[in-house]
Formats: sequence, structure tokens, C-alpha cells
Amino acid sequence: MKRLSFRTAGESHGRGLVALLEGLPAGLSLEMVRDVDPDLKRRQGGYGRGRRMEIESDRAEVLSGIRLGETIGSPVALVVWNKDSENWLEAMSPLPPDPDGNPKALRSLYLPRPGHADLVGLLKYDRRDTRDILERASARETAARVACGAVCKKLLADFGIGIGSHVTSIGPVETQVPHELPEDLNSAVDESPLRTLDDEAASSMIEAIDQAKEEGDTLGGIFEVVVRGLPAGLGSYVSYDTKLDGRLAGAIMSIQAIKGVEIGVGFEGARRPGSEVHDPITTDESAPRAGGIGRSSNRAGGLEGGITTGELLVVRAAMKPISTLRKRLPSVDMRDGSAKDAAVERSDVCAVPAAAVVGEAMVALVLADAFLEKFGGDAMSEVRRNFESYIAYLGERGYGAR
Repeated sequence: MKRLSFRTAGESHGRGLVALLEGLPAGLSLEMVRDVDPDLKRRQGGYGRGRRMEIESDRAEVLSGIRLGETIGSPVALVVWNKDSENWLEAMSPLPPDPDGNPKALRSLYLPRPGHADLVGLLKYDRRDTRDILERASARETAARVACGAVCKKLLADFGIGIGSHVTSIGPVETQVPHELPEDLNSAVDESPLRTLDDEAASSMIEAIDQAKEEGDTLGGIFEVVVRGLPAGLGSYVSYDTKLDGRLAGAIMSIQAIKGVEIGVGFEGARRPGSEVHDPITTDESAPRAGGIGRSSNRAGGLEGGITTGELLVVRAAMKPISTLRKRLPSVDMRDGSAKDAAVERSDVCAVPAAAVVGEAMVALVLADAFLEKFGGDAMSEVRRNFESYIAYLGERGYGAR
């Protein structure tokens, strides 16, 4: 049963994006400027972004659920205003169009883009104008997710759990990932235009993005989300919908343009024998959040049986190239069925660094829900008592037969 839930609303060029987060305990210290806005800014960055990010300067505004710097137990509602909406007032108006107005002001589009939700959305919702579909299907919606995720990251951070991400490939260019990742991963990569730990690869990535832009094309890539400080015991094996790896995979796959997810060594594990996949169990006095028991490797990526092991949680995601191309692909005009090239909207050439920040948010939302399932209470003081009691139990558990 979910303890924490969230919803978003809003369109890409509407007035704003609304985020509603329900299930937070009272007493969580929370300030937008300190805890949420920095992640919104990080989401807007990365080499290869389009002109839209030059217009927006995302900030979260509180509508409800926070008073005097703390949550009060009621739903937290946030809004991120769209500055660009001022240029779309007629096209995005909730009122019927003026019959004497200029049709071009409605910015209608009838040429669905291959790879986008345009066509299937038109068919499902019985629309003709792809504007009705793309405005909500747009990845602009993820600004609201990042706002919700930032709140959850603050909740987890209060218990020593940190979430970071980095890019491991853009198009054909792969990075050399160090065996030991920096303790503060985001601080190490946020100054990189590609959010990568490999400066040499970053230069090649920039060249690849520039070439794709010149050719009217786009590039995807792979990012990795890493979580430190998790205790053993979040999630469960008892039912399909309680397995944490399934919940994480679903959350990551819900991000626009994500087409694959791995945990730990992922697909590589299918090509190895079991002795080179499973992590030997050892005693480890430096692992109090896992009962003094650790692993000599972490190929499982911090999850076994749908439950956290106390090791680093490692989730990797593959993002396909963005579907808006200046090198236009064949499509069909939805007004008359004639063959034409797909529409072109203002868009990014590459958004993998930004997608990694969205990935952090989705992982945070899943983990915060699992954390509150295990340690939940109506107030932060109650959650902390439950958490500290469990950590003490792990330290005192010891060994012995039934």
C-alpha cells in the first residue's frame, strides 16, 4: 500500500505546472529556495538543450501544505510557472476560438512526429490537432516531477540517504566510469556540461552533439542514478507490487523517451555465469545499516529479492534520441491523409543530462514511499523514532539459530 503519492498537471505552454505530493509527515523542514529550486535549475542545464531553457527560470511556489518552513501533514501543492506562456495565450486559451480570429494564432499541428505520442494520442483521444497531445506529452512536465522529487530527496537526506546521478554515454561516446564513485556525486559532475566524470569523453560528446545539430538530428544516451546510505530492508519480496526493483523500473520507464532500465550489472549479468554475477556475503563492521553484513562486490546494484541490501543502489537508464527532428521524417497529414514530412517544434538536440536529474527525482519518490512504508508516522519525530529503533535492532541482532 502506497504511503506517498504524487500527481502533476499542466501543459508545456500553459500557465504553469502543478505538483501535488500527499503522504508527507508533518515537521519536515522545507524551503523552496534551498531544497527544490536548485534541482529545478539542474534540470534546465546540460549541453544540447534548446532555446526554451533560455526563456524559463524555473522556481517552485508553494500553494499548500507548508507553514513557517515545515510540512504540516496535509498535501503539499507546488506550482512552477511557465514564462513562455505569455507568448501562447491565444493558442492555449481555455475558451472557444474566436471565429473571426487568425487560425495561425492557434498554432495547430497536423503532422505527427515519428517516435512521439502525437499519433497514438490523436487516435486514443479522438483529436485532430496534435497540439492537444504534445502539450501534455512534452517532457516539460518533468519540471513538476523534479519539484516533487526534490522534496523527497530532502526527506531522505534527513536520514543520511543521498541521491546523485551522472551520464555514462551520449550517442556512440562512452565514458570511463571510475571503480569508486565520488561520495558527493552531483557536486563532482554538475559543473560538467554533460554531467559526466570523464572530461575527455565530455569533449567528444560535445562534438557529437554539435554534429547532430548541424545535420538536423538528435542524440540519446545512458545515465546512472546512485543512492548512498540506504538501510537493508526497504521493499519486499512477498508480492509483485512490493518489489522495489519493479517499482523503480516502472518509475524510470515513465520518464519521457526512456526505453530501457538496468539495476546493477543488468543485462550484462545475462552473459556471465552465476559465480561472476552474485555478490559474496561478508561480515562488515562498517555497515551498521545492514546489520554488520556486507558484500565484497555490488553487481546486484543494491537490491536482492526486491529488497535493499544496504549497498549502493545503482539504477541505469537508456534514453532514446528526441523525436523532434529538423531532418524531418515521413508522416501523414491528419487533415487529408496525404504523405508529408513530420512537424518540427522547438526542441533540444540532446537532453540526457537533464533526464538524469529527472531520474534522481523518480528514484527519490519511490524510495521515499518505501521508506515511509517501513518507518512511517504522522510526524517526522515518529518516523525518526521508528528508523532509529530499526537501526539499533540491526546492530543488536547478532547471530544464532532459530
